Amino acid sequence: MAQNIYDNPAFFEGYARLPRSVQGLDGAPEWPALKGMLPDLSGKAVIDLGCGYGWFCRAARELGASEITGVDISEKMLARAAELTNDAHIHYRRSDLESIALEENSLDLVYSSLALHYLPELDTLFGKVQQALKPGGSLVFSIEHPIYTCATRQGWLTDDDGERFWGVNRYQDEGQRVSSWLADGVIKYHRTLGTTLNALIGAGLTVSNVNEWGPTRAQIEAWPALAEEAERPMLVLISARRAQ
Repeated sequence: MAQNIYDNPAFFEGYARLPRSVQGLDGAPEWPALKGMLPDLSGKAVIDLGCGYGWFCRAARELGASEITGVDISEKMLARAAELTNDAHIHYRRSDLESIALEENSLDLVYSSLALHYLPELDTLFGKVQQALKPGGSLVFSIEHPIYTCATRQGWLTDDDGERFWGVNRYQDEGQRVSSWLADGVIKYHRTLGTTLNALIGAGLTVSNVNEWGPTRAQIEAWPALAEEAERPMLVLISARRAQ
């Protein structure tokens, strides 16, 4: 089972103060790019893997989806999602994404935001997703970019000439990474971009878009802290489809 760090009180308290927790999708600067990858959701069945507070579930309803299921391993996240949701067409359930059961040919969209890098491997989940999607259905997800997850010392370093650079190393060395982010001992998994894309291909999905996301100039002007994200990608956004 993947680590359930979001039920750690210190982590959850810290996460609750992040802009994307307070402002929802408006506080997630990558959301416009992710939204642009979505298929038409009118009347569609959707699942959000790692739904957190349920922000996307509610947005999917506004975009026309007929039935949405939000899945998360965290009881605290699901409780908060339920508090924020008043819609009989949105359902929440608790499950570890490693062992999740998905009904075959039941979904038009599988969505996931910043959750899959907590899983030790993706082949099994992508295989389930491929079977759960209806013909022509889509998978759209974001994960931490491997240029970010690979670093053993994540942070900006300074070389002998005083130039700042991102401390990237061990890119080809895939596997577990332990970091201190909001709490000590946060476990994530690094894999190369090629490994992720090949897992999608191996599951029988067709990759349709890969966005090594960075902020626009307008976003940096509005939110200066995003300037660092323009120097190296922190996120990668990917969409794939099941064949018709």
